[in-house]
Amino acid sequence: MRNLLAYGIAVAALLAVAGGNPHAARSTPAVYDARTDEIVGTWRCVEGTEVVFRADGTAAVTLLNGQERDYDHGWRLSGTGTWKLISREPAGWNYGQHVRLRLPDLYKWTFELRRDDRQTLELYFFYGDPDARSAYVLEKDP
Repeated sequence: MRNLLAYGIAVAALLAVAGGNPHAARSTPAVYDARTDEIVGTWRCVEGTEVVFRADGTAAVTLLNGQERDYDHGWRLSGTGTWKLISREPAGWNYGQHVRLRLPDLYKWTFELRRDDRQTLELYFFYGDPDARSAYVLEKDP
């Protein structure tokens, strides 16, 4: 009986840990076929946010919020940095491709990628409480 109780406690603890994992709660769609030429260009979001990804791997950022819990602090960054399309590296909320954007000595973003109904690429990151999974979506200028 004592072993059964210990087993039950161990199972309950494992379930509690898994239940608190936002990765386990909902899957995040993954993109595996993005090309760098799809990333290059000007991407916008609300309140004047603009990110320009250049073909040479540099980027210009205007008023981009922090991701995940950093968003709650209300700061927004502008500056120049670097970017790259990554795959097969641990990053983000899925095992697909991601865009890593860095402003040296300031901040690093990891953008998730997804395709809309027209198969157009979108860049986004989650902000706020990880359990809420609110998305900050950037759309590319035509």
